[in-house]
Amino acid sequence: MTDGRPGTLITLARCCAALAATPGKLLRPRQPDRAFLADLTVASIPQARTTVRLTALLQGRMSAPATIVAEGVRSLRELPMAMGAFLVEHPRARILVDPALCAGVHDRVLLPGMSLPVRMLVSPDKPVLGMADALAARDLTGADIDFALATHLHWDHVSGLLELPDSLELRVPAIEYEWAMTGAYAPYGVVRAPLRERAVGHLELDGPPVLTFPRSHDVFGDGAVVLVDLAGHTPGSIGVLLAVDDGTRVLLAGDAIWNTLQVELIREKAPMPGRLFDADRDLAFETIQRLHALPDGIEIIASHDFAAVAARA
Repeated sequence: MTDGRPGTLITLARCCAALAATPGKLLRPRQPDRAFLADLTVASIPQARTTVRLTALLQGRMSAPATIVAEGVRSLRELPMAMGAFLVEHPRARILVDPALCAGVHDRVLLPGMSLPVRMLVSPDKPVLGMADALAARDLTGADIDFALATHLHWDHVSGLLELPDSLELRVPAIEYEWAMTGAYAPYGVVRAPLRERAVGHLELDGPPVLTFPRSHDVFGDGAVVLVDLAGHTPGSIGVLLAVDDGTRVLLAGDAIWNTLQVELIREKAPMPGRLFDADRDLAFETIQRLHALPDGIEIIASHDFAAVAARA
């Protein structure tokens, strides 16, 4: 396992190529695959025999032009973006989904782990709320968490692990962990330091189709916390489908989208920065279409959609 990263010149070249492709996509965004959408079927949701309490832990924020969040949106208005974790309290376990940020994340994670051009793109505004302080605001500590789940392994979904006990297990699909942790260079968006020396439990999506998603995994076997396949942004990206105690069904969608605007319009992220951070753009676009085809009544929360996250904080 290494902690290398592509050099600044290589990264600059990739950024420039992505930037050059962006104006054309502003005029001619990728269009939905009507045949793919027509073939999608909606499978049943496992019946929930219990519910969970859901709380968003808002740790940081930034903003980005709508035109890069959703390809083809011809507007320079800024969309507020959130960074944070989700506390899921099940009768059998207290879970942290995407323990996002540690205190001092700019110096502890971004500065040593990410080259300058990418670091400038993704840095949250200062100050940020560390994971330990976010839990303390709820009268909790890391010892009160039974395990963590990651929708994917980009730095802003796991840096909070640095403030959690080493013994706390992180559960993630094996394909995701292998993608993030093998090879001379970490993939763009991945910083390996928070994942080193971490107890990891490998998940398998070994269950049947759920809603429009081809594979699933029922974490407790009671329908309250069901993982679904959202591959594309990263090879092992997952969503967390919850039966919440207020009677709603919530899908924590990670970074499959950055804002629900993408689902409404069926738009992928603009080439800059989407080409840097989406591991498989074709598969990521299929996932967006699966999200668009969801039946009414599913509340989608993208990790960086400030309005959606704040509503659950």
